[in-house]
Amino acid sequence: MAVAGQQADVGALRQAESPAQREYRQQEQLHRRNVRICRGMLLVLLLAVWELCARLGMIDDFIFSSPSRVFFCFWGMVRDGSIFGHIGITLFETLISFGLVVALGLLTAVALWSSRSVSEVLEPYLVMLNSLPKSALAPMLIVWLGNHVHTIVAAAVSVAVFGSVLTLHNGFTSMDEDKIKLIRSLGGNRMDVLVKVLLPGSVPLIISNMKVNIGLCLVGVIIGEFLAAQRGLGYLIIYGSQVFS
Repeated sequence: MAVAGQQADVGALRQAESPAQREYRQQEQLHRRNVRICRGMLLVLLLAVWELCARLGMIDDFIFSSPSRVFFCFWGMVRDGSIFGHIGITLFETLISFGLVVALGLLTAVALWSSRSVSEVLEPYLVMLNSLPKSALAPMLIVWLGNHVHTIVAAAVSVAVFGSVLTLHNGFTSMDEDKIKLIRSLGGNRMDVLVKVLLPGSVPLIISNMKVNIGLCLVGVIIGEFLAAQRGLGYLIIYGSQVFS
């Protein structure tokens, strides 16, 4: 019943559209469809060029492989079921590290926003930590934490958390001052500003930051699995580079 009601509402809205609105909506739909088609065609073109270069000997397919060899290797691992365990391990570690990055980044950014003095003191250190090459930290993490899953998660968190804190903190400090003054003039305190203005107004920023963090966490997990794993996609990459498989 609810779905039918929503569909009826959508139909009523479309009937109430002006010709200009209908034309704009159709143009947007056409644009999105063209973008999807162009993305697919570009992917097919890149794969075709890669395959053609490998078959014509323009690149060494033993070193650079080819889409067909990648597909048959992947299909073989699908048939024997070995790929699913590696994907599951990497996905689990990525989700754990992503959750930690989101929680730590948001809490730390709120804490820095709450104290101007603390944020001014810690900001250069956060910038320095964010600029460190995280791949160089992985061997040190193994020494400190041992060869465990915790090390891989720590490596992934270190890749994303400092940039997340800086991005969120900069977004929080650039919040509209008029809204904050309005809450203050109505007798609100800092908690009211945080709950009613800062966090609701920063939802697009938080979501955008999460989109970046999920990719960075995957990169961090792969880096950690290069050095401290016996399963996972990072382990498969290192194993394949050693045996040229």
